[in-house]
Amino acid sequence: MNALVDDLIAVRSRVGELIDTGARGGGVHAASDDDLVGAIARAGDLARAVDALLVEMVGELADRSSSTVREERLTTRMGCRNVTELVQRLTRNGPHTAAKLERAAKATALAWDPVTGAGMPARLPAMRNALLDAETGVDGVLAVAGPLLAMRDRVGVEGVLTADGLLAAAARGEGPDGLPPACADLLRVQAQVWAAVLDPDGAEPDAHAAARRRGITFGTARDGVIPIRGALLPEVAAQLVRIHDATTSPHAVRFHDTESPPAHDVPRDDRTGPQKLHDALAAALTVAAASRDLPTIGGAAPTLIVSIREEDLTASTGRAWLEGSAEPASIFTARHVACAGVIQRVTLAGSGRIVRLGTEERVFNRYQRRAIALRDGGCIIPGCGVPAGWCEIHHVT
Repeated sequence: MNALVDDLIAVRSRVGELIDTGARGGGVHAASDDDLVGAIARAGDLARAVDALLVEMVGELADRSSSTVREERLTTRMGCRNVTELVQRLTRNGPHTAAKLERAAKATALAWDPVTGAGMPARLPAMRNALLDAETGVDGVLAVAGPLLAMRDRVGVEGVLTADGLLAAAARGEGPDGLPPACADLLRVQAQVWAAVLDPDGAEPDAHAAARRRGITFGTARDGVIPIRGALLPEVAAQLVRIHDATTSPHAVRFHDTESPPAHDVPRDDRTGPQKLHDALAAALTVAAASRDLPTIGGAAPTLIVSIREEDLTASTGRAWLEGSAEPASIFTARHVACAGVIQRVTLAGSGRIVRLGTEERVFNRYQRRAIALRDGGCIIPGCGVPAGWCEIHHVT
């Protein structure tokens, strides 16, 4: 293994020299169009080769961490819970990238007989060779592995291997249609076509399998929003749709003759469909948290806590902080939550010791809020346009 490590160090040194001349030295900027396009293609080829080596090593790492005896696993000896965590630490990548390497390894790495030590074919041998030849990368392998391996138990190994061989040829640009090498997205489309041909009926819906696949995950904050992805059970999705229909009901919308202008300004809802669904989910979460049906936390309802310094709120500078989140929130968020919630003033000493704990209080009582709704007729925050009748409390200044 020392020879492999030494070779990788030498390759890394050579790539570092290219970075110095091409990136730091301005070589990329000075390159012609043809040279730039060719250099990107060669760099992509190099990246695919590195992908192939990483996938092979991650597969071996997973094999050495598969013992039923926890103390014998490589991950345990390295102080990690699983393969993904160890790959994250070693490559300095995020969990998504580490998980992709692990999934690609499951599809293309050789299996080893625990008794004889002999190697057994990979699940997708043709795609494995295409990966090792740097004809495709991790994304290409996963694009093919998803549809093909999902039907492996229903169509048999022979059908999967046939599709595997033809898709690997497409990745190399050696397919029967004579097209250039296929990218990951095109391979995914072709793999889905093969799955539809070989397994036209698909898998029979399995309630237990669907329940295992359910879940929601939060991504890393980008541009002030948290990406979310997941899979809902049909009844959960249907319930969310019903909540969406109820919260966007036009019962409060006023219609008027287009030839005669309305006697007063009618708030206009300019939200997109996804924005309305987001707001419906937010409303459902707020109502659920305010109900007495959910379990409590420390004897209180599950309450969103937003903290901010009073001087920052007064000066409209700085940031607010959400409990349970490492991402800062804006001053607008703090004002928005305070408008619909309560404020509790906490006085801290310079050392951080709590010297005064105030009582909870609303920004406005219910009588003031009714008067504000009567005065404004709807939310006066630019871009909101929600009628007061559609929500209990609306933004005010």
